[in-house]
Amino acid sequence: MDRFDAVIVGGGSAGLAALMELSKLGIQAVLLESGKPIGSKSVTGGILYSKNYPNGKVYNVEDIYPDFLDEAPVERRITRYYLNALSGSKVYTVDLSEAHEYRTNFAYSVLMSRLNKWFAARAEEEAAKMGGGIIEGVHVRDIVWMDDGRGSRNSIIVTDELEEFGARAIIAADGVNSEVALISNARGKFEPEALYQGVKCIVRLPEDVMDERFNISSDEGVAHLFAGDISKGHNGGGFLYTNRDTLSVGLVYHLDSLLKSPIEPYNLLNEFLTIPVVTNYIVDEVAVPKELDRTLPKEEQLRIRFGLSRLLKQYEELRYTYYSKHARLDAIRRGLYSNEDEIKTRLEEVRGRLEREYGVTFAKNYVEMEYSCKLVPDGKRAMMGKPYKNNILFIGDAAGKGIFLGTRIEGINIGIDDAARAARAVAMAKKMNNFSEDYMGRYYTQLVEESPYTDDIRRIDFEYMKIFVRACGNIPLEPFPLFLRLAFMLIQKTAVQELAAAIARMMAQSTLLKIIESNDAYVRIPMEVARKVGSEVKPIAEVRPLSIDERIARLKIREDEVPHIRIKDPRSRFIKAMVHLCPTRCYMMEASEEMEGKEEVGKGEGVKTEARLKAVVSNVILQHEGCIECGTCSGETEWRHTRGEKGIVYEYG
Repeated sequence: MDRFDAVIVGGGSAGLAALMELSKLGIQAVLLESGKPIGSKSVTGGILYSKNYPNGKVYNVEDIYPDFLDEAPVERRITRYYLNALSGSKVYTVDLSEAHEYRTNFAYSVLMSRLNKWFAARAEEEAAKMGGGIIEGVHVRDIVWMDDGRGSRNSIIVTDELEEFGARAIIAADGVNSEVALISNARGKFEPEALYQGVKCIVRLPEDVMDERFNISSDEGVAHLFAGDISKGHNGGGFLYTNRDTLSVGLVYHLDSLLKSPIEPYNLLNEFLTIPVVTNYIVDEVAVPKELDRTLPKEEQLRIRFGLSRLLKQYEELRYTYYSKHARLDAIRRGLYSNEDEIKTRLEEVRGRLEREYGVTFAKNYVEMEYSCKLVPDGKRAMMGKPYKNNILFIGDAAGKGIFLGTRIEGINIGIDDAARAARAVAMAKKMNNFSEDYMGRYYTQLVEESPYTDDIRRIDFEYMKIFVRACGNIPLEPFPLFLRLAFMLIQKTAVQELAAAIARMMAQSTLLKIIESNDAYVRIPMEVARKVGSEVKPIAEVRPLSIDERIARLKIREDEVPHIRIKDPRSRFIKAMVHLCPTRCYMMEASEEMEGKEEVGKGEGVKTEARLKAVVSNVILQHEGCIECGTCSGETEWRHTRGEKGIVYEYG
């Protein structure tokens, strides 16, 4: 049986960073990932940060990948950061760029499917030097331990696709719904109050149009957060990040808030897209084909459809090439066109043909490319106090890590930092020939405790909160009631902030969080600010969001005849909520009649008659084929990742 020094389960950014660091430290490591190609199951909001702390070292992405800043396929460097308070069509915007830059070297918007492929290429090249590498399309089904007689427990990895093999150390990077955690009994499933549900779509927008609309250069990006009248009263908010030639647009909500009053995530997303300020950011020119004449012969209809489809594809490619600086330069560099004028001329020709030959018109709408959803752990409530079990070290989402506090949202960078520390713990364990909990596990915990991120997750950073308060200092106070005016004025004063911080430090964090993450903070106060001092925004067009059926039809899902989710109790309140909260409507309510017993209904001449009582019972049924593996339903199901190469395949992530 083959045996490796280390096996990493999960090929996201954290797992790949672990492979890279282990290999650089001289450890033979293999990474197992169920998706194929690697990165195809990765989803983020998302912004990747590089951070600096005055009193401690964090391992940043550029520490792991030295050529990151020069070669990585990142989207845009985020240079401005805004919070938008919403109420109906009114919006008030606060510039939070100073808070965004707090302890930040740089921050890039990223699309994880693309970026993880780049990470994987670098990590696999390094791993090959040590006889390791990446194996895609492999799902870990079980882990078996055996005592080696010296306090360590050797492990055997059991997969759906490969023969069994051994591992001296295991790094679990298999996400918030970590199967390794459940297999090893390292922790239970996270409670709903420790999780967020995030739903997102990728919207296509030409680079030059984006630059003009957001008033940025081609090397800059903007992040917008939204709070207030967007959530139907749920605790959460929205986001919009500029990528190179797409936008990441979505919402994030506390899962426990959604469970109390279930609502379809795709409907929340659709309503968000039609808020005027958001509509005006995403709208673009789209081609609108006319209805096909059904009286024509079938052969003629087919000819028209084929010709129109081919021409529309040409038009879209030409338009996004012409109106995107980097795409123009690349097309000319590759010899597809001699200059920009040639691209423009060709675009006008194709547009003219669409109008003349096919009656195509052009209107304002938006172009949605991909729909996704995922669960995110709230580090304040989910972080594992003991991030190890047997010879397993847990990193990133699998360890419940992440900083989510109001407008401060960080996750990818924390998983990368965990990965570097786990790699060092494994290297030390190999040096000492001791992979036991008492040595490797505790040593890894010590390294994690030394990370500034751990302290950031556990406590509220009042320096950051001061910056946030200072940013809100320009809100006009005259329209507000006297007590609110006084409150705003007081919290702007340094002495009051210091006193408030001193009092807050004496309070339990759970008490503070109830204040900071209350419905007042997420919904009511932002709405009041927008109503009182916000500006009216009129939509420049009316967009038509895609239906959930249209979204699912566009996804690439490799169906698996073997269900990876099983319902435990089809009548539980949690499972019934999934009828609404599943982002792709895999759960449905089914009514059935059940016999409840007998009842005596009459007597006569010594004869009794009885009737069987029937009750209509609502059960929930599951069709797993449309699952995008977000894990929203994992709390009360037998939930597993899909088998190798099965399930969702994201292009953007």
